[in-house]
Amino acid sequence: MTQVFTLPDPGEGIHEAEILDVLVSQGDAVREGEIVLQIETDKAVIEVPSPFTGTVAEMKVTKRDVVRVGAVLMTFTTAEPGQAPERQQQPQPAEEAQDVEQPPQKVAAAQTNGHPVPAAPATRRLAMELGVDLQAVPGSGPGGRVTAEDVRAFAGKSKTNGATQPAVAREAEERAQEAVSATKAPEDQAVAPRPGRPLAVELPPLPDFSRWGPVKQEALQSVRRAMARQMSLAWAQIPHVMHQDVADITALELFRRRHAAEVEQHGGKLSLTVLVMQAVVTALKQFPRFNASLDPEGGQLILKQYYHIGVAVDTERGLIVPVVRDVDRQSMTELAVVLTELVERVRQGKVNRDDLQGGTFTITNPGVIGGTTFTPIINYPEVAILGLARTRLEPVVQGDLDNFTVVPRLCLPLHLAFDHRVNDGADAARFLRTLIETLRDPETFLLRV
Repeated sequence: MTQVFTLPDPGEGIHEAEILDVLVSQGDAVREGEIVLQIETDKAVIEVPSPFTGTVAEMKVTKRDVVRVGAVLMTFTTAEPGQAPERQQQPQPAEEAQDVEQPPQKVAAAQTNGHPVPAAPATRRLAMELGVDLQAVPGSGPGGRVTAEDVRAFAGKSKTNGATQPAVAREAEERAQEAVSATKAPEDQAVAPRPGRPLAVELPPLPDFSRWGPVKQEALQSVRRAMARQMSLAWAQIPHVMHQDVADITALELFRRRHAAEVEQHGGKLSLTVLVMQAVVTALKQFPRFNASLDPEGGQLILKQYYHIGVAVDTERGLIVPVVRDVDRQSMTELAVVLTELVERVRQGKVNRDDLQGGTFTITNPGVIGGTTFTPIINYPEVAILGLARTRLEPVVQGDLDNFTVVPRLCLPLHLAFDHRVNDGADAARFLRTLIETLRDPETFLLRV
């Protein structure tokens, strides 16, 4: 029979993905769980397993295609129940193909709105090892995703009661029908109209630039498209305000140099970013409204009592912001090791979606490349971001008008962009002042972290 494999909805507001690599061709025999595609979606590279065992009948995508959720990726020719899959099969006439029906039990448990069973490759391999048909396993994960625990539980029930599987399939069918029914509004219930955009400005079409000289078109890759959407959202929704100050990190830099080799022996790099991350948590604890998100619809501020710091990383594919969790619970050495490993995985394209979610505050440090000042954009739905410019050795006047000296100090420019709906300029000034005082004195720094 013919099976259609479409791009499932991964959730989290993702609507499209880019095909990075196609690992099978028309006519190839494929087993369920075998990796057939590599895609990039919202900054994460994902291996896509086959949901079927059979033969690839037709490929609908090629490398570098951008496909929408629900688009057909490929079709399979699968064996009828009790038959072995064939290498190739003659195409069915159109009229016969329309009459092909799947067994009701499999459709109920395996698909919702035509999508294959949502399960990770590791879960699929476990199901194969235990001899469990994923199509009969009800998923307990988000969106009905089948987890490894679901497979093990189902395998245990199947051993004790052979009649369990059909019952589970019927239960899954009922739940799927209830879910579909729940999404439909009653006929007598008025559907509220979507809010309008009274201030929306329609963009005019671009001119033909080739009229004035040669041009070359370059398609935006997945990471750049995702970043463009995120920045447009942040800039449109958040009233940004910038507060700038300068930290004297002379003593801190000497401290960093003294302990860098010790941290390196544990596999980490004691960078300025690591030190700033821990200092930022100190400031966030004193000013919790910078570690928050605004809920405009609910008219409330969500204050987060955890400290997951995002760190902007420059990669060949574009800017990616992985998240380091529970920074307040890690020692300086532990944090250096975690950040070093995370940055390396980001640059190798080996991060998953969990590594890119859940941040409460972001730090970006283009100063390692250069620049004396810049304006960072807040990573929505956060309410603030800290930018670090290039450190410079500068002459600094110490003392007062009657008694002063000029000394060389290592200075770090700080740029705090914040959401003015949540914090005011005075709040930002106090936040940066606390951060500067923490960075200025290593002894105070160690006491506060």
